[in-house]
Amino acid sequence: MRKQSAAPPLHIRRLRRSELPAGTMELARYLIGKTLVHDLPRVRVAGRIVETEAYPSATRQGTRLRALRPADARSSSARSRLCVFHLWLLLHDERFQRGGGHWRGVLVRAVEPLEGIRFMQWRRGTTRLQDLTRGPGRLAQAMDINNRYDGLNLCAGGKLWLGAAVRPTGPIGATIRIGITRDVHRLYRFTNVAVLLSAARRACESDLSGAGSACGPFSLCPLLSPRPLC
Repeated sequence: MRKQSAAPPLHIRRLRRSELPAGTMELARYLIGKTLVHDLPRVRVAGRIVETEAYPSATRQGTRLRALRPADARSSSARSRLCVFHLWLLLHDERFQRGGGHWRGVLVRAVEPLEGIRFMQWRRGTTRLQDLTRGPGRLAQAMDINNRYDGLNLCAGGKLWLGAAVRPTGPIGATIRIGITRDVHRLYRFTNVAVLLSAARRACESDLSGAGSACGPFSLCPLLSPRPLC
């Protein structure tokens, strides 16, 4: 693939670890509107985080977090570390150090592409913007994030990092999480309401035209419609 033509890069300030909230719910909400950036050799890809899920206590889904090595588990910067299993941002529960503790985590479910969109389209094999980075698997593929970054501190100055918001975040909504069997009634999923509604509208228009399905993380239904928080 040929190198993309250079465009004026966005000015994105790197987040400091001290800026990240210590609580799982607070972190999941805080990340909405922030920027996930991957500096690759020939292109920078970046996306605005628009959907997260919080896992504030040990659940069956918490077994996904075991991929992080014990050495990383005892790090004081665990809340900014990445575990590459569907792009988890991990937050450490201090009870782990006393034995019998558990990981708590925030799942980044979707970003809005900002930079490197052509590269993301090439990685995903599609030009449909709404299909590039919705869902953690698509997101990781589009942004070329894999297990080489497992355990990475996203606030430590590396090539994959968290940045501040580059535009106003707007209203944040809360809904139930997707594809779980426990605590299904809890509003642990956070979304950027404007982006969610816009993507859902585009998906519905595409579905009505026969070009695709409106189903997916951005689709709307009575159970998944976000309740505004701010």
